[in-house]
Amino acid sequence: MEQVFAALADPVRREMVLRLSRTGSMTTGALTGGLAISRQAAERHLKVLEQSGLVQTTKKGRERIRSLDAARLRMAQEWMKSLELAWSERLWRLRESYE
Repeated sequence: MEQVFAALADPVRREMVLRLSRTGSMTTGALTGGLAISRQAAERHLKVLEQSGLVQTTKKGRERIRSLDAARLRMAQEWMKSLELAWSERLWRLRESYE
């Protein structure tokens, strides 16, 4: 889980995840096109996303197709939801103690 949040900490990687979430899968060129980064930087960002489990890569001929593993995002979302519930309960109890 730590790797997922570390990967999402960077705005370039968040943009890549957003693009993949909208399209399902993309070639590396399409995914990184329009980003103000070098090809080497793009590859480094993609490596971080792959290592976190957020992005999977398959080869199709000479192209690499990148796709999002939504299950990893759901795990992070569920963890954040559990924090939200815990804090909501604490705030409710605090509010009740002052009334």
